Amino acid sequence: MVSVGDMAPDFRLTADDGRPVSLSDFRGHKVVLYFYPKADTPGCTRQACAIRDVYPQVESRDVVVIGISPDAPAALARFREKHSLPFILLSDPDHEVAEAYGVWGEKSMYGRTSIGIIRSHVAIDEEGRISDAEIKVKPEKTADLALKLIEL
Repeated sequence: MVSVGDMAPDFRLTADDGRPVSLSDFRGHKVVLYFYPKADTPGCTRQACAIRDVYPQVESRDVVVIGISPDAPAALARFREKHSLPFILLSDPDHEVAEAYGVWGEKSMYGRTSIGIIRSHVAIDEEGRISDAEIKVKPEKTADLALKLIEL
């Protein structure tokens, strides 16, 4: 797990539109990086739509939002289009980035245990340092973090 004050692990992943995206592309901007288990499932849709609904305020304050899941870029593109998501969605099929951030692990739902992405979010400052990190967040809480960043 990353900790506040750590340098955020850099990465290069494929976006929903097929282009490569690196975290370092956004140096000089605050970034909300959020991890979600699977596109277009109920919790992930609530999380993405909550962020979408506050996005105009967040974007106007120069905060970048990036969602990461193990889904293929084509699935991310469908998810983005279906829900009019204005932010970047990245594919982490080998869960390397999720592991680097400490959000890949055992989770439990409806009494069943599995291994996968644990819904989480990380705030990264303009210099690339972690300013906030939370694991096991409720879907709507990531939008709250984005709004908190614009007040700082």
